[in-house]
Order: sequence, then structure tokens, then C-alpha cells
Amino acid sequence: MTTGLVDRFGRVATDLRVSLTDRCNLRCRYCMPAEGLAWMANARVLTTAELCRLLTIAVRDLGITVVRFTGGEPLLRADLGAVIAHAAGLQPRPELALTTNGVSLARRASDLRAAGLDRVNVSLDTVDRTAYLEVTRRDRLDDVLAGLRAAQAAGLTPVKVNAVLGPGRVGDAVPLLELCLEAGYELRIIEQMPLDAGHTWERSSMVTADAVLAALATRFQLTPADEPRGSAPAERFVVDGGPGTVGVIASVTRPFCGDCDRVRLTADGKIRTCLFSEEETDLMSLLRSGADDTAIAGTWRAAMLGKQAGHGIDDPTFLQPTRPMSAIGG
Repeated sequence: MTTGLVDRFGRVATDLRVSLTDRCNLRCRYCMPAEGLAWMANARVLTTAELCRLLTIAVRDLGITVVRFTGGEPLLRADLGAVIAHAAGLQPRPELALTTNGVSLARRASDLRAAGLDRVNVSLDTVDRTAYLEVTRRDRLDDVLAGLRAAQAAGLTPVKVNAVLGPGRVGDAVPLLELCLEAGYELRIIEQMPLDAGHTWERSSMVTADAVLAALATRFQLTPADEPRGSAPAERFVVDGGPGTVGVIASVTRPFCGDCDRVRLTADGKIRTCLFSEEETDLMSLLRSGADDTAIAGTWRAAMLGKQAGHGIDDPTFLQPTRPMSAIGG
């Protein structure tokens, strides 16, 4: 009997984040420059067969129970439906989720559900049209809102909205929560992390979880949810007595590294044990050199032993990862 992905601190990774591509059809200011980035060459990206093989090893041999597909923008990957269908057919069947910017979700939601996708998280940082255009450099707010509605209609629930509030934009929290409460979505507001391509992040200008909660408290009554948090990154609050809730993910100011159960697979077949890791383990080379499943699983397990105790943002020696968020995966 094989063992799972255990690190030297006793944490067990059961949640696999799979980046399908580094490409994106938005140009969010906190993620990449207006002209975009130098995308990975197609030959460097895992093929459908390679990706499906790694998913099989992860679930069958390594104890992965949750798979989240990310990017870049995962809806840009042509074989997304086939990859989801493969993952849905694995035993024991993992929970399947997708994080997307929602731009093309309206026309894809039903097909993704039919392929086996369980739920979606849609990135939406503001409901103000002018601000959305400023942040993303694209006028696609209506498409994203249509995608949210389509996801809910298709049964990709609970539909979650992920928001990152840039410097000076804490006021976007209230209208975002108003939208989510009215439509039945679950809002998650995430502290901006140092993962931008330009390396311009500054902690002093970051919108903190405390600032978000203070802003929301001007409009809503928030009560900490009476539930064990476990490895969930969000601190949840009941809004105005319920049933609506809001989550705040304080990755920087209140890190939850001690309960982390995640591991990441990049689009070019590298294992990353942390968003901020500078070390990667190359599984693509093993795949393409003829290694068998046992060897690949063993290398993956060994990679987990190098996972650090925490992300180290508060350490004076902290260095931002060379890869930007779009090339790591959310």
C-alpha cells in the first residue's frame, strides 16, 4: 500500500492545484503588464495524456481528494473538458473545482458540468465598470457577470467569487458582498500577495483583512461562523444573521501555513509545494524519459519533504518567487 504526500512537519497534502496554462485573456495590473508576458512554448506544456497520467497517479497513489484547475486562465485550454472528464472518472473520485476569470464561462458552464466539474470560483475584484476596466485593462465585466449566472444555473455550486482589493480599493468590498448576497454567491476577499510579474508589491499599501472587515462592518453585521476551520484558507463570517456568509483570506497578515494541505502542479509539469517556493521538482522530464508510475509517485513524495514550515513573507530574507502568479497557478 502506498503512502500519501506527507511533509516533515506532518502535514498531508490532499488538495492538488493544477495550472493548465500560463496564458490569460485579461491583463490585471497586480498580475502582469499590459503587453502580457512571454508565454510558455506549447512544447513545454503538459500534453493531455501527460496531464491525465499525473492526475491518475495523484489520486490513485498519493491520496489527492480535491483537484482544482487553475491558470493563467484555464478556460483557454482546448482540452479542458477532456481533462475534467478523465479526473471525474478516477477512483476514488476527487472533488473537482475550477478557478477562472469568468470571461468565457457563460458559454462553457453547462459543458463543464456535464464533463464532471463540481464547482467554480470566479475572480472578480470590483463591480464598478470603470474600476474593472482599470484593473483588468479589458471591458469584460458584463461577460463575467453572465458567467456567474450561467455557473449557478448549471449547478456548479456553491459559486464563489474571489476578490483581491488593490491599494485604495477597500471600498469595493461592500458592493461585492451586496452582489453576492443578492445572487446567492459566496464571496472570498483575499489579501494581495507578492506574486506580481513586476515585483512591485508593497506590504505598506496592501489592503489587509482587518481593513476589509472594518469596511464591511459599516454596512453589515458580521459574526464569526461557528465551525471548525481546518485547512480552509478563509475565515468565514455570517452576514446579518445569515444565511449569507463572507470569507476573508488573510494569507499575509494571518497566515495558515501550519494547516496547509495543498500541492501545486504547474503547466510545464513542475511540482511546487508552496506558492512562494523557489524550489520545483520536474515531473515532465520523468514522464518524457519513460519513468514508470511508481518512480513518478516516489519523486512526488520526496518533493513534499522539502516543503517549508511557512511562506516566510515576514522574514527579512524573503524573496518573491521568480515565477509570477500566472505561471504558478492559484
